[in-house]
Amino acid sequence: MTRKNEGERADIYTRITEKIVADLEKGVRPWMQPWRAGNAIGRVTRPLRHNGVPYGGMNVLLLWSEAMARGFASPTWMTFKQALELGGAVRKDETGTIVVFASRFTKTKVGCGGEEFDREIPFLKAYTVFNVAQIDRLPEQYYGEAESVRDPIQRIEHADRYFANTGAVIRHGGDKAFFAPAVEFIQMPPFATFRDAESYVATLSHEATHWTAAPHRLNRDLSRYAKDKSERAREELIAELGSCFLCADLGIVPELEPRPDHASYLDSWLRVLADDKRAIFQAAAHAQRAVAYLHGLQPAASEEREAA
Repeated sequence: MTRKNEGERADIYTRITEKIVADLEKGVRPWMQPWRAGNAIGRVTRPLRHNGVPYGGMNVLLLWSEAMARGFASPTWMTFKQALELGGAVRKDETGTIVVFASRFTKTKVGCGGEEFDREIPFLKAYTVFNVAQIDRLPEQYYGEAESVRDPIQRIEHADRYFANTGAVIRHGGDKAFFAPAVEFIQMPPFATFRDAESYVATLSHEATHWTAAPHRLNRDLSRYAKDKSERAREELIAELGSCFLCADLGIVPELEPRPDHASYLDSWLRVLADDKRAIFQAAAHAQRAVAYLHGLQPAASEEREAA
């Protein structure tokens, strides 16, 4: 990779991190913004590509934040070229939104003794997408009304089945929600103590994200969680993003206000992001893996694996 490529990649990390930091400094969690607006009355979802496939990881945060800032109610985004291929046209003077693609390529190196070996090199590429609200003449399906929110009872029953399918031990009692890694269970306050059913599911989603960290699951290192404020802030950021991603996948509006024990992490998150421009990318990637792991425990996922 050339120095120019490395510089461009570093610049992407810096630009996006600075945008997230600017929101946090205002006391706004950018990953929560879409549910502060009127579009919360529609279907809650992750941002979608032109073909209906959801975005993941860091791109979820970028597009949610941009949708709120610019008042876009539609979750669908596409490139300039994709719009043309669908018969659409991006309106003049519309500005796009940056999303990123992270991957690796293999490069053969020669050692001191002349031996050859392969080395995997990560790379990050940025490209531009537009919301369908910025594009004319697309097929009618892209401009349809947002579907109504599902009946709350059905939605919560769906969520209850989802968490039961994970096999996590969930206990109820007391006034605190937490995951106890030493004894492998999630502790939740009684359901009736929550403001509403959505808040209960959002909190359980947060703790379930912590639950995925166990060595025999995704093996995120929590050994310094209780001793190191920075490590604690990183893990709490992962859990908060994981909760948002999972709630979107379940069609549930997450908590609009942070829990008191998590609101205190705001300053810690700012310090982490100031010291490490890749921290938000890493947190989003860990959150994405956690949610994918939980999805993989569902019966439908097991059936698909067996069929394959």
